[in-house]
Amino acid sequence: FTNYTFNTNIYSETSGHFRDTLMTLAQGTREEGYADPALAAQDAMVLWEACQQKTGEHKNMLQMILCNKSYQQLWMIFQEFQNISGQDIVDAINECYDGYFQELLVAIVLCVRDKPSFFAYRLYNAIHECGFHNKTIIRILIARSEIDLMNIRQQYKQRYGKSLFHDIKHFASGHYETALLAICAGDAEDY
Repeated sequence: FTNYTFNTNIYSETSGHFRDTLMTLAQGTREEGYADPALAAQDAMVLWEACQQKTGEHKNMLQMILCNKSYQQLWMIFQEFQNISGQDIVDAINECYDGYFQELLVAIVLCVRDKPSFFAYRLYNAIHECGFHNKTIIRILIARSEIDLMNIRQQYKQRYGKSLFHDIKHFASGHYETALLAICAGDAEDY
């Protein structure tokens, strides 16, 4: 896929604020390393209003903040949001929005907070909640194998009490199991 084809597919296969948010993420315009406490307080107020008002303009502001601000800035914004609203940003998003747009916003927040935990959660759901959703499992294992798969494995075991290696061995079989376990690189004591 070229970037043009990828963006064209997003545009043609999705709609509304969900599409707009995906397109913004695909552009890769996130700021790097910048954090301003005063601006964090302002942005937190905008997020709070977006969760209260739910108008198209507010959804656009929510999308722009979550897709463009640096991770450091978002950490500060989420803390300020908690201070202003008395509520965690994920809980507020879950209460105010629904559907794919809501799921995407929550995924962005969770990835900002802790990517290994987010991917451990996605793997667990793909294995246990979705009836071993092969595409999700393969996509995550391969995409993260040289980035942070070891951290994901640690989070998985810590959060769910069994190793990722164990769950793959328990739910997969044959050559497919062998391939997934090789990518997962689990140790015998993980079983």
